[in-house]
Amino acid sequence: MAYRETEKMRLRKAEIRQRILSCALGRVAEGGFRHAQINQVAEKAEVATGTVYRHFESKAELFAEVFRLATEREVSKVGEALNGDGPVPQRLERALRQFAVRAMHGPVLAWSLIAEPVDPAVEGERLAYRHAYAELFERAIREGIGEGSLPSQDARLSATCLVGAVAESLVGPLAPTQQTTQQDTTSPTLSEAQITDLVEPIITFCLQGVTGQRR
Repeated sequence: MAYRETEKMRLRKAEIRQRILSCALGRVAEGGFRHAQINQVAEKAEVATGTVYRHFESKAELFAEVFRLATEREVSKVGEALNGDGPVPQRLERALRQFAVRAMHGPVLAWSLIAEPVDPAVEGERLAYRHAYAELFERAIREGIGEGSLPSQDARLSATCLVGAVAESLVGPLAPTQQTTQQDTTSPTLSEAQITDLVEPIITFCLQGVTGQRR
């Protein structure tokens, strides 16, 4: 008689897989992808190392899924800001600030998503991540052009430039520093005032690019 997986077993496997993903994301948020070793993820998830590989064929596959999980949250936050009330320039400002401030409040994870050297499979997800942001900004810019709150421009190119500008501007501030007394690398922690001083010029530059106006 052929083996048939029960619903209870399917739910149990799904729960274990999700737990592994959540624990891997936690490790990445604490120290980046380089410090999310499979044995550490397994220990945190309270499963055997072999169990991780039964759910994910490789470390690269696990990390690619972790990347997707993390970026979906971040993209959704920017999407919410762009879909809120107010004219398009105001919503763009809100979305750009959401992007930058959330990154500075979670610097280790943000560095991992934006710039940490990663496996090609994860790098592919990073490109998709940037494309998702660009699509959101492009729709907003097209709306702004249509309503007259933004000047005529190549909406796709402008959106791509926005994503590139804000992401690259954060690479330096987010870059981890090597602690002489520790093996782990950590990103610098800034005060709210320091975050504001860093973020506001980035937003000003980006908005001037799409509005053609000085703030």
